[in-house]
Amino acid sequence: MKRYVLDACALVAFFNDETGAELVEKLLIEASKGRCIIAMNKYNLLEVYYGYLKANGKEFAENILSIVENSYIHIYDVLTDALLRQAGSFKASYKISLADAMALAQASVEQYVLVTTDHHELDVVDRNNELEFLWVR
Repeated sequence: MKRYVLDACALVAFFNDETGAELVEKLLIEASKGRCIIAMNKYNLLEVYYGYLKANGKEFAENILSIVENSYIHIYDVLTDALLRQAGSFKASYKISLADAMALAQASVEQYVLVTTDHHELDVVDRNNELEFLWVR
């Protein structure tokens, strides 16, 4: 069974109906049918919440958070030693945000495919074949 980790920009693309939203929607439908597993690190969910809170206000951000928490997305909310070390390694090796390092580490540690739109920061990691990516756009 395929397993995916969403980063914040993939989920935002879905909620904002941006290019690639249909791919994320397809994954969510597949997860609802038990055909794949979708996960997200809580640090990346924090990025989503913060972005909507800043742009749209608390009520909107809380609604998005509620939708995610009641969806087929498993939220990883424990910083294990393996995750800490792997995120630290990604952060030290590449010029990326801490949240991106967490998404990469979650995908790497759990051996999931990382679902993202963030070519700007993550193309270099993809070129090094450190893990599998599913590019939303």
